[in-house]
Amino acid sequence: MVLLFASLYFTKQLHFSMTDAGLIMSCYGIGSILGSYFGGWLTDRKNAYSIMQVSLISCGLILLSILLTESKYLIALIIFSYAFAADMFRPANSASIATFSTSENRTRSVSLMRLAINLGFSVGPAIGGFVALYLGYKWLFVIDAFSSFGAALLLYFYLPKEINQPHSKAHHVLNDSSTSAYRDYVYLLFIGLTAIYGICFFQIFASIPQYFDRVSHYSETTIGWLMALNGFIVVVMEMPMVAYLENKRNKFNYIIWGCLCIAVALTLLYLGNSIMLVAIAYTFVMTVSEIFAMPFMMSFVLSRGKKERQGQYSALYSMAYGIANIAAPSVGLTIAHQFGFNSMFVFMSILSISAAVGFGILKLKLKTMNS
Repeated sequence: MVLLFASLYFTKQLHFSMTDAGLIMSCYGIGSILGSYFGGWLTDRKNAYSIMQVSLISCGLILLSILLTESKYLIALIIFSYAFAADMFRPANSASIATFSTSENRTRSVSLMRLAINLGFSVGPAIGGFVALYLGYKWLFVIDAFSSFGAALLLYFYLPKEINQPHSKAHHVLNDSSTSAYRDYVYLLFIGLTAIYGICFFQIFASIPQYFDRVSHYSETTIGWLMALNGFIVVVMEMPMVAYLENKRNKFNYIIWGCLCIAVALTLLYLGNSIMLVAIAYTFVMTVSEIFAMPFMMSFVLSRGKKERQGQYSALYSMAYGIANIAAPSVGLTIAHQFGFNSMFVFMSILSISAAVGFGILKLKLKTMNS
C-alpha cells in the first residue's frame, strides 16, 4: 500500500511538488541500498530468523512515525529509515530460501515466495485505493504497520528459529577474499544490468500512478485496481509458467524477454491516449516482464555464490533494486515534469532495450567461460 500511494500522498495530501515527491521516494532507494548491505553482512554472521524479526517490527514502528509530521525533510528521513529496516529482511529471506530449497527446485522456490508476495500485492493496492479514497491516506500507514507486526507474529510461531548459524567453515570462507561477491566481475555486471531493469520496471510505482492520475484522470480506486491486477496475474500465471519454463532454456533468455516486455508496455501507453483497455494491456505486459525476468534473476543469484557468502550475493542483488528505487522516481518523475510523460515512456523504453542487449552479452560471456 505505502509504496504504491506514497507519491500521491505527498502530492495530493501534503501538496509537495512532483519533483519533491520524487526526491523523497529516492530516499527509499538510498535506505534500501544501505539496509541491503547491512542485512547481507549480518546474514553471513548471524541467524537469519532474528534479522527478519527485527526488520518486521522496526518497519511497523517506523511507518507509524510518519503520522507525526508533515515536514518534507523528516518524511524523507522516515522513508529512508523504513527502507533501511525493510531491506535488511531481503538477504536473510534469500538465505532462508537457499536453505530450504535444492538446486532442482530453486527457481520454483523463488516463484513460490513471489507468489506469496504478489498474493498480498493483488489485495493490498485494491484495499489501499479504497482506504485512500474513503478513510484518508494516513490510514494506509497504520494498516501497513500492523501488517508488519502480524508478519512478525507469524514468523515467530511458524518458522524454525535456527535457519543458519555461523560455523567454522563459514568463518574460513568469509576470510577468503577470493570468494567475495565484490570480486566476481561477471556477477557485478549482472547487478548493474539488474539495476537498469529495475529503474524501468519500477516506473509502475514511481511515475505511472502519477500518469494515471494527472493524464488519464483515474480515481485512486481505479489506480489501486490496476496495480492489484499486476499482483493477481502473477499469482495466477507465474508458478505454472516457471514450472513449465524452468530448465528448458538458458535462464538469460527469459530475462531478456522480460526487459523487452517493458518497452512494449510503455509503447502501449505512449500510443493509448488514456484508454482504459490500453491501461489494462499495459499492466498485463508489465506483469509478463516481471514473470519472465525476476524469478530467473533470483535463481541466478542463489546459484552463483557459496552458501557462506549467500548474504553478500543476495545483498548485492537487493542493492541493485535499491539503486533502481533511487533512480526510478527521480529520473522518471523529473523527465515527466520537464518534458511530459511521453518523453519518459520513450526514454525508459530505450533503457529497457539496452538492458536486454546487456543481458544478451552477459549470456554469451558466461557460455564462453563455461565451455
